[in-house]
Amino acid sequence: MSRSAQASVPVFKLYGETHPWPTPDLLHCESISERSRLHDWYIRPHRHADLVHVLHIADGQVELELEGTQQSLKGPLVIVVPAMTIHGFRFSQDIEGHIVTLAQPLAEQLGQRLEEQAKVLKHPDYHLLEQPQKARRLATLVAQIDAEYRQPAPGRDRMLDALIQALAVELARLAEPHGLTGTAPGPRQRDRGHEHLASFQALIEAQYRQQPSVERFAEQLGMSSAHLNALCRRLADHSALQLLHERLLLEAKRQLTYTNMTISQVADSLGFSEPAYFTRFFKRNTGLSPREFRLRQHAGGVSKQDAPGQSS
Repeated sequence: MSRSAQASVPVFKLYGETHPWPTPDLLHCESISERSRLHDWYIRPHRHADLVHVLHIADGQVELELEGTQQSLKGPLVIVVPAMTIHGFRFSQDIEGHIVTLAQPLAEQLGQRLEEQAKVLKHPDYHLLEQPQKARRLATLVAQIDAEYRQPAPGRDRMLDALIQALAVELARLAEPHGLTGTAPGPRQRDRGHEHLASFQALIEAQYRQQPSVERFAEQLGMSSAHLNALCRRLADHSALQLLHERLLLEAKRQLTYTNMTISQVADSLGFSEPAYFTRFFKRNTGLSPREFRLRQHAGGVSKQDAPGQSS
């Protein structure tokens, strides 16, 4: 696919949504039919700058487009869609399954914990679940993730953390017999721009609390700030500063929802020199003050102690 063609592929948060990540969680889980039904069972080719999808199809058919390759597949199977991978689906109306979406910070955490086994989340692929025992194991695991995600309970963060690690290990085992190329035809190698964006996102994850300047990030990547901004706008549809701000906003939401930290403490932990500056930043990006956001979250019954991915 040419660079101009790639540039025309929309970048979404979740398919059809361009607003920030809708939850303070680092994980999102929904049935495939919940979203695809809204789009007549056709999810047009698109990509995500900072999300990893794992689709578990228990039954039904899917026309899969993955990095320019097309496959007609029938469940049970599992599909892995890393960040920046162009992908599209046409599902049969009797589709049964779930899509588990990991925000980039959670994917990075899995990479640090699982090392080699987490590499399966960076390779676009599909795996047929031809052995009934493996199909049952994956179905049970995904059902547990979905149930835990939808019904908050004490220890939710630790349970989801363990289940997601188990999912990554199961995927690595599926990929292991035939290497990371799997059964799917080999997608194109990522160009240098994709590698630079991945490196920038890793730097954001490591340093966002210090709020380095875009110039400092660019220096660490060995490029100019103008080049970094152009790359981010081309591949992620956001400036470099916007990507940093999105990560700060996500962490602010998580802390306001799941901790008892004061707003001043949250501001300080995220590198803001003054609470007033943090409040302006938060309201500009959400339309709510930090206090209003916290009250709304708690009114919705969210437990302060249960944030997936927070136990690390």
